[in-house]
Amino acid sequence: MKNQTPPLAPGVPPEFVAQFGPHIKFALCGWDRLVLRGTLRSLFSPSRARGYLCAAGVLLKDFRDWAQAFTTRLKDTAIAAVRAAGRPYQFLYSAEVDKQALAREFAGRDRIGQGLVCVFSALEPCTAVTVRLDRESGRLVPVVERRKCLHLYSYFQHPVFGLCHVRVQTWLPYTVEVWINGREWLARQLDAAGIAYLQRGNFFSEVSDPAATQALFERQAYAPWSTLLEQLLDQTHPLHREITAPLPWLSYYWSLRQSEYATDVVFKDRAELARIYPQFVRHGLTSFGSADIMRFLGHVVPATTGRVNGRFRGEALTVYQVRPEGVRLKHLVGHNGLKAYDKNGEGLRVETTLNAPEVFKIWRRKSGRPGGAKGWRRLRRSLADAPVRAQISRAANARYLQALAATAATRPLGETAAPLTAPVRWNGRRYRGLNPFAAADAALLALINRGEFAVEGLRNADVRAVLFDRPARTDQERQRHSAAASRRLRLLRAHGLIRKVPGRHRYVATARGREAATALLAAQHADVTKLTALAA
Repeated sequence: MKNQTPPLAPGVPPEFVAQFGPHIKFALCGWDRLVLRGTLRSLFSPSRARGYLCAAGVLLKDFRDWAQAFTTRLKDTAIAAVRAAGRPYQFLYSAEVDKQALAREFAGRDRIGQGLVCVFSALEPCTAVTVRLDRESGRLVPVVERRKCLHLYSYFQHPVFGLCHVRVQTWLPYTVEVWINGREWLARQLDAAGIAYLQRGNFFSEVSDPAATQALFERQAYAPWSTLLEQLLDQTHPLHREITAPLPWLSYYWSLRQSEYATDVVFKDRAELARIYPQFVRHGLTSFGSADIMRFLGHVVPATTGRVNGRFRGEALTVYQVRPEGVRLKHLVGHNGLKAYDKNGEGLRVETTLNAPEVFKIWRRKSGRPGGAKGWRRLRRSLADAPVRAQISRAANARYLQALAATAATRPLGETAAPLTAPVRWNGRRYRGLNPFAAADAALLALINRGEFAVEGLRNADVRAVLFDRPARTDQERQRHSAAASRRLRLLRAHGLIRKVPGRHRYVATARGREAATALLAAQHADVTKLTALAA
């Protein structure tokens, strides 16, 4: 009798299911941490801040007294609300205090199932508007600078989001942040749907209906953000309407400052995960170089040169950490990252963190032009792009899982390579076999395995960049280069490694192509020194 593998979440690639399906209980894909930022964008411009103060009737010489008085009002209003609710207020002198843990302790101690839990305040760095003397002109002018001011943290057991908090800056431009945990949110959805579950922290080790649970997770990206965030503003920032009153068109603009999207693969047996997980860690340390991780997270690094774009000023590194909840492998590129860890010893979590989504491109119209032509444009921080941001993060997680599955596969490497080396017939024509260990064909495999092409697909021009050391200088040479690239694309299609995107001149790797490319490239680039160190 064959092992029956339950249907898994759409973010788990078939290669991973084929390899480990009998050991998997279920999988869930969805948001982990979300940080939404509300800004009065116009006030970040000194000239517009001057216009705002003028509309509010505030002279520049009186700015400090006016701003300090408003800060006091914001603080007093928050303290009055928390005392009226009979909940604690506390000023935190140290940045080392874990506010989330303290709020959770208050909620558990007092059995707060819904409503305000507590309010904290702390002096923290921020971007603020103030007034300084311009030495050249001898006049007072508004400036935007980094400084410290008081911030208010209001923690709630929210009816939709579960335990969340709102952070309000008490100095102009009064920036607001809302911190939400997608797993806390999911628990509220499961309660409303009557689906039984077992939750430890932000990890679900049991759910009675995985398919329905995943469907609830999918809805989070399409939440009625305007309504929910307006309600939170009214609860935690009651003076926000007074702040925006001087300019009738002024309102908070909401963006997704940070997102964490996690794919949880829950195993049936802890011992089986404990046996498999060290293989995953070894592969992540030995087979993924900085260039690989950069491509994986949307950065373009040509396979021919391996050189990073000169405008990139971040770091690319891999960090191995042993934490109380499990061993974590973390890859960082600039402000974005990928990490994997064994969550509570019960499941494998792969998580994509996006702080700078702009490195990815999506097929959309220009902002403010609903009837304009679509094109490949940068992923925005706007909540309008939240569903696409979830899809991109899920794709990154899936590619990572697929890469891990290829390395841990029990099938010999020769079996993976053998079908590629034999000639094939496709559309009535014969095509040669590939040589995965020859430089030219290996470069093609590396090309289809690059992370940025998983999102937008590769083009003839991308293949030309791999085949030729320099761009064509004449029309005739350009035609020869294009024809050569087209032949390579047909070769890859004939072997079933890529498929054409319908209606587009772009190509994406098939499941077979990703598996073959990952396994063969991992075999080529495995670092014996790192493997020896890990085995020590």
